[in-house]
Parts: sequence; structure tokens; C-alpha cells
Amino acid sequence: MAEISQICISRILNVLEQGGKRAVPEKALYGRVKGKKISTADFRRAAAALCESGDIMLTKQGYILCKAHDMFKADVARINKTFGFVRREDGAEIFVPGKYLKGAMPGDTVVCRLIPPRGESPEAEVCAVAKEGFSEFTGTLVSENNSYFVQPDSFCRDLIAVSGRDTDAKEGDKVLAVITKRGERHADHRCRISAVFGSSDRAVSSAMAVLYMNDVEVEFPLAVRDEARHISGMKITDKDIYSRLDLRDEIIFTIDGADTKDIDDAISVSRTDKGYALGVHIADVSHYVKPNSELDKDAFLRGTSIYYANKVIPMLPKELSNGICSLNPNEDRLAFSCLMELDEEGKLLKYKFSKTVIRSRVKGVYSEINRILDCKDDISAVPDDLKKKYDGLFDTIFLMQELAEILTANKLKRGAPQIDTPECKLDINENEVCVNVMRRERGKAELIIEEFMLMANESAAKTARENNIPFVYRVHEDPAPEKVSELIEVTDRLGVSHPQFSGVKPVHLAEILNSVKDTDLSPVINNMVLRSMAKAKYSDEPLGHFGLVLKDYAHFTSPIRRYPDLAIHRILTDLCYNKEPAAVIAKKYGRFANAASLQSSECELTAMRVERECEDCYIAEYMSAHLGEEFEGMVSSVTDYGMYVELPNTVEGLVKLETLPDGVYEFDGHFSITRDGKAVYSVGQHVKVKCVKTDISGGNIDFVIVSE
Repeated sequence: MAEISQICISRILNVLEQGGKRAVPEKALYGRVKGKKISTADFRRAAAALCESGDIMLTKQGYILCKAHDMFKADVARINKTFGFVRREDGAEIFVPGKYLKGAMPGDTVVCRLIPPRGESPEAEVCAVAKEGFSEFTGTLVSENNSYFVQPDSFCRDLIAVSGRDTDAKEGDKVLAVITKRGERHADHRCRISAVFGSSDRAVSSAMAVLYMNDVEVEFPLAVRDEARHISGMKITDKDIYSRLDLRDEIIFTIDGADTKDIDDAISVSRTDKGYALGVHIADVSHYVKPNSELDKDAFLRGTSIYYANKVIPMLPKELSNGICSLNPNEDRLAFSCLMELDEEGKLLKYKFSKTVIRSRVKGVYSEINRILDCKDDISAVPDDLKKKYDGLFDTIFLMQELAEILTANKLKRGAPQIDTPECKLDINENEVCVNVMRRERGKAELIIEEFMLMANESAAKTARENNIPFVYRVHEDPAPEKVSELIEVTDRLGVSHPQFSGVKPVHLAEILNSVKDTDLSPVINNMVLRSMAKAKYSDEPLGHFGLVLKDYAHFTSPIRRYPDLAIHRILTDLCYNKEPAAVIAKKYGRFANAASLQSSECELTAMRVERECEDCYIAEYMSAHLGEEFEGMVSSVTDYGMYVELPNTVEGLVKLETLPDGVYEFDGHFSITRDGKAVYSVGQHVKVKCVKTDISGGNIDFVIVSE
């Protein structure tokens, strides 16, 4: 490829700068920059490069200098049906109304200009697409007048014409398409079909499309599978056990969901003269997954396991996650244990990390442990099968509950906000169809495990900070002041009492939540408090955890499914087991801790987005079997296009503004829909709705209000 003349680039910029805002026709511009060393080809290459870089733009009148017209370069971050966002070079994201997108696609580099905003946030229009990205999108194949089109899932409402059709895709299939020709508008684009996922009326097909568009690799590379197979055939030898703390005779067991296969944590509790001895025993994954191995490099890229519906895309192959690294009952397993001593008030007195060998007594199940705890005052009421399975463990189970209740009380004393965010549980039948959606309930056993894991996580972070070694911390920073101001405005408008403060503390949010506990506004305020808080992430700096009100916090307890946990196991092994000096550890892991923190944070965001989008498809699939049925629900949020209503089982649907009965309605800009200036529907209000439409492909549900 011929080099681009820097002299020509410089001359083009000089000419346009001298012209100010005036456009210079192409012929005139070339006439002013040409010379002995600049040919027509040189000029065209230089002009194209400057357009691609966003420095200049070609209009109908000629070339202009973008900065002279207050234009700026940005990347298209994402596009929705009716709007999009561009990301400036400084990282700021700016809203772009759909009619001003000029056919831009995610991944494009564009030249933009600010326009008068409709609200307080800035808005922009796309003036030109400087550099086209590779544009793939998913959608549904439709047929009109013997021609085929793709209805995109996300970026516009227009149909995109298919140029040629050499696949077996059928009308109604969920497909992957590639833009082959650009137009001035999205509707003018052309595409070809590159993959078929199956019927768009099936959530399983739509979920596959979500995975693809988020670059989630379902299969492991051959080299990774080969390493996993080799490790799966390994046996625990005397050499592995040598120098490890042998805890095989201790009462240690796991508690998980009934269907869990990747069992990576076990617990032990006993009473001491001072209070309690608590052990959290985690599968020693770092013993098998060595630095820079194929397994490690792939796990780093994945960052986390992804769970949706009845499926899991594991971070590590099942040969490890369900095999040698799973703490299966009655099998010797290598573990990394956090051994803690607490006083009678649950205060942490001492802690240490040890490489251990354990033998879990039983694969405990949450529902079974909860049944036992419910029968604490009458053991005879425990079913015989559970008495047999948990024989000899009842005293330990009750002691676990005793300690967990103390730890929970301590958390509340610290002022940690108890945010109640309902989760759903999907029931998927043998045909991979969602047949039920239920609110996921958390019992005493789930809270026991949560509290014990928190203690181990805190101990790990405390160890790292006190020894001043590189680490991957789980951090949760203070809420942004503007978010707190929005929350206070919300509570004031809804008449919810709140404490007076200048700088927000966790206890202030806890008091707000407590003031609406067991009221209709509780779900609404819970959601708004959650939105006011910063997102938790990973960092190589010990920034503390606002939500838990802890100075020290990390993720230690799930190295099978989270890379940060695997990373800190590796670092703690060198500190506590190999006895490496802090200076050596700092040199060895400094860059690694930073890279692992950044990568893991990004992967977590992707996993959360994928899980949410896939879940929405399955929920819409479930509701498609209930079209025309009526439900009691609650207004969960209000927008300028309607209101969202949440059902008791967590299903949420949209009531569009235009479907409301009798009259002209408007959004008040806050929490209500008004008619004639009076609030008619507000957040927290109970309403009756009918399900009238479902879009499985997009994961959307439409409700209409049922008049009383």
C-alpha cells in the first residue's frame, strides 16, 4: 500500500484552516496543495485519511475542517431501536436521537456535533461516518412481496433488505446478518445472512444470538480441552498432600443448590473457649491451573462463568469444574482454607490461610438444610431420609446458624444497607421451553453461606493490605454526589423520610430502606437506592466496600467460576505457603493484579448483560403462553413512553402511554403519569394488567391496563 504523504496532509489542513468555516471544493483544494511531490493519487489518499481520522469532512459544497464547525470525533457505543450513544475520546457518552444517527452502526467512528438537548443531558447528531466498522447484527428473517428482510433486534425499527440468500434460513428464524452495503439511513443498508440460530419464537435460539453478539465462546479451544483432560486423570498423591494441613477427619461439608455440580466451597464450625472456630475451605484450583498455561490464558479471557436459564458456560472446562476441583462428598480434595477464630460477639480475632486436604462429609442442599433448621425445636419432625443423610451433623448445622445470625447482626450494626433485589427462577422443561417463572427465595442456609464467605473474603483482603502485596480487591466506592441528590429528590417527592446529611454514609441508605420496609414503596425505593450506588468492580487498590461497610474485601471463595478468586489464590499461595517475601511478590504480581482487575471487571459486566438479556427472552417465552390473561401487579417505574408493571413473580412488562384508557396522558418527568395535570398512575401503585403481546426475540412484554 502506498504511503500517505505527510506533506500533503499538512497542506490540506493549512488550506482549510485558512478558510475558516468555508467549504473548499475538491478541485480547488487539490489546486492549492498540489506540487511536484504531490500527485492526484497522493491528494486522494491524504484526504481519505483525514476524513477517516475525523479531522475533515466532505460535504456537498466541498471539504471542511471539522473543528472549525465545533464537530468532534467519537465512536458509536451502542444503538437502540430509536436512539444511540456515541463515546467521545475523553470517555464521555452522548445521546443521539435515532433520526440523527445517519445510518451509523456500533463500532463506527463518526463525526458529531452537539445539538440543543431536550433535557439536562447533552445530545448530538452524527454529521458523517468517518470510518465504518465491521457491522454484524441479529434479527428475525421476514418475507415481503417475495423479498427477504431482517428485522434487527436492537438498532432500528426498519427492515434491512437481504442481498441474495444462499442459506437455509426460513421466515421467522433468528439470524445473524452482516452489513454489505451502507446507505444514508439504516433502512437503506443491505445485508447478507451469515448464520441461523433457529426459530425466533424460541428463547433458546435468541439466547444463542445474545451469546454470539457478546463474543461469548461456548466451546473451549482444543489446547484447553487437552490440558483439562490431562488434569482430570490426575490422582491426589502423597506428594500433593505432603506439607498440607490434613483436615480429613474434621467435620467439613458443602451446602449448595440441588443441581450444583461445580462445588468449590465447604465449611466447618466448632465452638471454642473464646467463641467460634470457622473454616472456609475452597477448592485449590490454582494447584492445577498454572500461570500462563492454556487453561489459565483462556480463563483470564473469560473472566467468569455465565449462568442463564438452565445452562452454564463455565470459566473452566467441566473436567475441572465438575471433577478434580469439585469438593465432592467422601473424596479427598485439595483445598485452600481460611481458618478463622471469632469471639462470642463474632469479632474476628485471628485468621490464617493454609493449603489443606479435606474430605467433605456430605453434599448439603440449601432446601434440605433449611428444612432441618425449621425443625430445630423438634428434631423428630425432620424427615427420615434427611436424618440419615445428615447423621452426626445436626449440632454443627445449628451452630452454623447461631454464628451466622451473630454475623448478620454485626453487619446491620455497621449500617450496611440491606437492599432487597428480587431474583427470578426459571423452570425449563425437557423441550428447552420456559414453563414457569418464580421469585427466588433465600432461606437461612443461603444466608449462613453468605455470611461465612464474607468473613473469608474480608480476611483475604486484610492479609493482602497488611502485607502490602499486589492483589485483586473487590471494591465498592462511595456513591456519586449527583446520584445521592437524585435519590433525595425521589424520597422527598414520594414523601419518604430520610436522614439529613452532607456526606452520605451506608447507614443513611439503610435508614431510608428501613423507613419503607414492608410498604408498597419498598421495591421502588430498593431499586432507587441500588441505582444511586456505584457499581462494584475489581481493583488492585484497597478502596474498601461501601455497601458492606468493610475496609477490606476481595473475592476468595469461587476460583472455579471467577478469575479474580483464582488470581488471589495464586498470590496468597506465594505469601502464605511458599513464604515469598513481599518485595518478591510485588515484582512478580504487580502487573498481573492490575491486568486481572481490569479484565475481570469488563468480563463481569458482559456476563451480567448476557444473563439479563437471555433471561428476558425466556421470561417473554413463558408469558407468550399467557397472552390475554390478567394479573395483579405494581408500577415499578415510569417513563415518557409508558410505565413498567412488575408482577409478584418478578415478570415485568410495559404499558405503553397510547394504550391507556380514556384521555390524554403525560409523564410528569418524575414518578407519575398524569391526566389533566393530576397523577393517575404512580410508582408503587397496584394495578391490574392484561398481557397482550410478547416478543421472545427481543425479550419484551406488553401489558395493557384492565379497567376496574
